[in-house]
Amino acid sequence: MSDWAYTAFIFPGQGSQEVGMGADLAQAYPAALDVFRAADDLLGFEISQLCWHGPAEALDDTYNTQPALYVTGIATLQALEAEIVDVAPPAFMAGHSLGEITALAAAGAVSFEDGLQLVRERGRLMRQAGQENPGAMAALLGLSTADVQAICDQASQETGLALVMANDNCPGQVVISGDAAALERGMELAAEAGARRVVKLAVSIASHSPLMIPIQAAFRAALDEVTFLAPKVPVIGNVQAAPLVDAAAIREELGAQLTSSVRWTESIGALQAAGITRYVEIGPKDVLSGLVKRIDRQATRIALNSVDAVRDFALP
Repeated sequence: MSDWAYTAFIFPGQGSQEVGMGADLAQAYPAALDVFRAADDLLGFEISQLCWHGPAEALDDTYNTQPALYVTGIATLQALEAEIVDVAPPAFMAGHSLGEITALAAAGAVSFEDGLQLVRERGRLMRQAGQENPGAMAALLGLSTADVQAICDQASQETGLALVMANDNCPGQVVISGDAAALERGMELAAEAGARRVVKLAVSIASHSPLMIPIQAAFRAALDEVTFLAPKVPVIGNVQAAPLVDAAAIREELGAQLTSSVRWTESIGALQAAGITRYVEIGPKDVLSGLVKRIDRQATRIALNSVDAVRDFALP
């Protein structure tokens, strides 16, 4: 049985963007360039130029970051398929937060065009939520999820404001999200609990927290306008850390994801249990590869973030 039977494609979320992403792929592979050109036409502005040349401030705006990462992910896949004509489908796919929509498009559950419009709307609504009800996020290193959950509960109780565990990224790396005052108290409690590091993130949007509730209905309405199909390759969802089997499950997952924790550690655990031993990250950096290393040290990790990486991967 080939390595593809033990391979999962994984797609990153926000934080993986960088100026220059996808430029070398578009130059080397006409199929990748076509993806960027199609996105430019669909969005009505040159997101390709934003990806390739910045400025960073505009690329880091969630309204732009989300479609930029989505387009770069799909363009990278096209480069891979051009390099390996008979590329086999992986056994599974998964994506971190925004990357889940990229994974669904890659798995044939949503068209490229619909997925692009969806991530653009997701970014618009999340930016709107951040402007109307600013929040904050912080990464806590060296604490268990049980400790972090207790910290969030205590900070919420003391302040009367929302603070939740937004991302369980890997053992010892958890992100909390919520109201700014509750987050400040949570950071204090984390330091007192012996966190190795407490890092406030440079964002004003409290992703995966109750502060996203005001936009949830509008995003669910957007989801209702999209045609979803059963994925051709199983996709592990963030909310349940389990495969999304049909259109109804996908709509429910993506709607709930805005306010739910990203269960990345459990998602990789589900892939481990299914026999996955090779993870191929489809995106600009190697953020998810680093998280996988902390979860499954025996796994092979490959980041397809450049022409050289794609060509090396294609070698027999």
